[in-house]
Amino acid sequence: MKICRLRSLLSLAKCNSQTFPSTTAARTFSSTNHHLQNVGFIGLGNMGSRMANNLIKAGFNLTVHDKNNDALEMFSQMGVPTKKTPYEVSEASDVVITMLPSSAHVIDVYTGPNGLLHGGKLIRPWLLIDSSTIDPQTSRNLSATISNYILKEKKGNIEMPVKLDAPVSGSIIAAEAGTLTFMVGGSEEAFIAAKPLFLSMGKSTIYCGGAGSGSAAKICNNLALAVSMLGISEALALGQSLGVSASTLTNIFNCSSARCWSSDAYNPVPGLMEGVPSSKDYNGGFASKLMAKDLNLAVESAKLAGCKYPLTSQAQKILLFYTDILSSAMVAMIQKTFHVLFVIFTQEWMSLLTNKLCRPCTYCNFLVCQNNHLGSMTLKNIVLISVLQLQVTYEL
Repeated sequence: MKICRLRSLLSLAKCNSQTFPSTTAARTFSSTNHHLQNVGFIGLGNMGSRMANNLIKAGFNLTVHDKNNDALEMFSQMGVPTKKTPYEVSEASDVVITMLPSSAHVIDVYTGPNGLLHGGKLIRPWLLIDSSTIDPQTSRNLSATISNYILKEKKGNIEMPVKLDAPVSGSIIAAEAGTLTFMVGGSEEAFIAAKPLFLSMGKSTIYCGGAGSGSAAKICNNLALAVSMLGISEALALGQSLGVSASTLTNIFNCSSARCWSSDAYNPVPGLMEGVPSSKDYNGGFASKLMAKDLNLAVESAKLAGCKYPLTSQAQKILLFYTDILSSAMVAMIQKTFHVLFVIFTQEWMSLLTNKLCRPCTYCNFLVCQNNHLGSMTLKNIVLISVLQLQVTYEL
């Protein structure tokens, strides 16, 4: 049966044997391949909604689900069928793609009440693609579970469904433009067959290995990004304190050994680059709380693998300080993109953690100094808190 399954997957790939060198090429994908044409999409957040929209533009027939009724209404107004449960999406689809916030959400969508696997040991979709950033072990476990299922209707000679873990690299801007990078784990034959889907949402796809490998690659990628963004932010803040402008430092970094994505494509200093979150009040990017979640995944994965993680641990502490300790006082800022961390260094917030200068007020639960009233807050350029209006403002 396994040999038959592999041959069937290869036959799907041969039907799409032309290369897909660009997103444009993928978007000319012929509708004759009915094995990919009916696509379910679950998770219509900042990333998922844009990915789903690009699949619609590419000519795929979409059916969608999300817990957010406003997101469903937006797609309904576009004429896209919406479903109340993941299982209903499964019943209408040959392929299902999920884009969810965490491992717990993914497990619930797959195995929870009215989940994708709700219908006993029979399932309609032949291909399940999870683009969420989750831990590798959960990806492997789900792949193993799905391998025990049988298709309700054969797709050619395929009798068993296949799962790919395919997290993405790229911002909301990349999701909008269809320039994401997919890191894919699972069956290589299924990966090849699914390329038209990936290249309708992104510019490149990279096969990483067996089940869970895509998730592992994504965690490593985000670990490197977090550390580099913190390093660039700290260096820019120090340079400005020593009298060198951020623009001058950025020019030096980008033509020297310090060059990285955090300096030349996603610079954290406002006003240096157009179109990036730092020039839009740190909105529209990868939220700080999500980066903190990914660092937690990296730490847990390192522990399981028996690897040391000193830089991961330090980056995690900084993110946790920002997201957990300060979140009660700065609800608005906690939603900002993670490279607002640059502000931490310029405003000396880390000294609050090290020296314990501040703690939550027992009266209003906002972060104030040890004298328990706002008037004694003395750190220069610290966040200004309006208790009456429950609003947060800050200055750079």
